[in-house]
Amino acid sequence: MSKAQGLGFIAASLLLCSFNLMAGSEAFKPGVVLPQYGKIAEVETSVTIPKNMKFKVVFDMSKAAEPGKVNRSLDTLARFINMHVSNGVALDDIDLMMVVHGSAVKDFTLEKFYQSIQGKPNANAELIDQLSKIGVKFNLCGQSAAYYDVSLPQLLPRVDMALSAMTAHAIAAKEGYSLNPF
Repeated sequence: MSKAQGLGFIAASLLLCSFNLMAGSEAFKPGVVLPQYGKIAEVETSVTIPKNMKFKVVFDMSKAAEPGKVNRSLDTLARFINMHVSNGVALDDIDLMMVVHGSAVKDFTLEKFYQSIQGKPNANAELIDQLSKIGVKFNLCGQSAAYYDVSLPQLLPRVDMALSAMTAHAIAAKEGYSLNPF
């Protein structure tokens, strides 16, 4: 290898190392709408979000968070909002719904009830409140609630109970929501 090739290799290696400094969790920063949740990374894209795009998306959540921690699926809603608003989509053009079933119903209960079953404070309550205030809808599966002995009065404010998760998804589809596959 010549001296010039060696210097070129070193320069290329340093350039790659500088890109790697922002890889992994270091690349993720607070978003503009919910800065304490849903961290996002800047990315170069080749798919353009259409001008005046309106997002109407339903998400599915079936697993409870580890007691005392924020549910990753809730953080995903915050990330969806943060990344799209940070990339030019108006908050008013984002309409999200979360269908909640399985053990995840526990994460949507009032503090006293949550602590009685999980033994720790409900770390999800604040994020659910913030998401609700910006229009995210939460539809909880009544069948799962019955299984976990959760009643309507035990739910956090602005959390609705549907007959079932299947019912909530069918209604969401009828209302024009697309299903987020993950």
